[in-house]
Amino acid sequence: MSEPLVSIVTPCLNASRFLEKTIQSVLSQDYPRLEYIVMDGGSSDRTLEILQKYGARLKYISAPDAGVADAVNRGFLQSHGSIFAWLSADDLYFPGAIRKAVERLRADPGAGVVYGGAAWVDEHQAVLGRYPTMAPFRAEFLEQECVICQPACFLRRETFERAGLLNSRLKFSFDYDLWIRLSRFTRFAAMDDLLAMSRMHRSNITLRQRREVFEETIGLFRQHYGYIPLPWIYCYLSFLRDGRDQFFEPLQPSKAVFWSSLWTGSYYNRRRLGRYWREWFSNFASGERGRPAPALPAGLVPAR
Repeated sequence: MSEPLVSIVTPCLNASRFLEKTIQSVLSQDYPRLEYIVMDGGSSDRTLEILQKYGARLKYISAPDAGVADAVNRGFLQSHGSIFAWLSADDLYFPGAIRKAVERLRADPGAGVVYGGAAWVDEHQAVLGRYPTMAPFRAEFLEQECVICQPACFLRRETFERAGLLNSRLKFSFDYDLWIRLSRFTRFAAMDDLLAMSRMHRSNITLRQRREVFEETIGLFRQHYGYIPLPWIYCYLSFLRDGRDQFFEPLQPSKAVFWSSLWTGSYYNRRRLGRYWREWFSNFASGERGRPAPALPAGLVPAR
């Protein structure tokens, strides 16, 4: 049986700083049937010069778009592979990542999605830590945080189509939204292998626009679950208080913010007050024993 065609899409805009490393991590994969499409939003830096170097080894389209999700959707519609993934212009694949993902999907025909582990790396590709992915996958964990690192995820084409692609109205949390929607009709297969590197740097869009990330993700919780967990309320209020990005600048526990989370969270969850108060007072009791605040959710980690 011949190997299935895998399509990878990279959305980018003025991405020359990291783009070439990303391209090389895709084109150096040991998988024989690979289609690579780069969707450029109309860059004014060296992005097009870099893309032109690779000739027929990749396809690129340069035109205005409505954001990352829109660029990924447009790239998908240009693609032909039965397996699909997207890789942001500052992220990278580990060697063998695509082959391992395909092998896992072929061994498990009932799974619509496969994801592996991922490492956080800095602008120089030094490892900062490991993204806290959840294995085995349990859909209920998505009600608390994003347990999948997007660049380490691969989907069957028909699964992505059935989900209706990415929600292009979202600017930051479109991957989290997709996992939630997919979890309602398909099975996720988790792998222990490290498949991708998620690059963390201060010019990262979702580190620079932290407030918008919080507000969009809180909106997702409202839409999908009708409930916003305490850690998200607490971390949002902490950001509003001190502006720390809560990655390079770790969250600073605050009893004042924790008490504020009671009133703010009660307002957000006014239709689920009993549940929220139980969660809040459980954390309050833990704080009295030395743990003063909820932990930072993994879902706050940027998607791009």
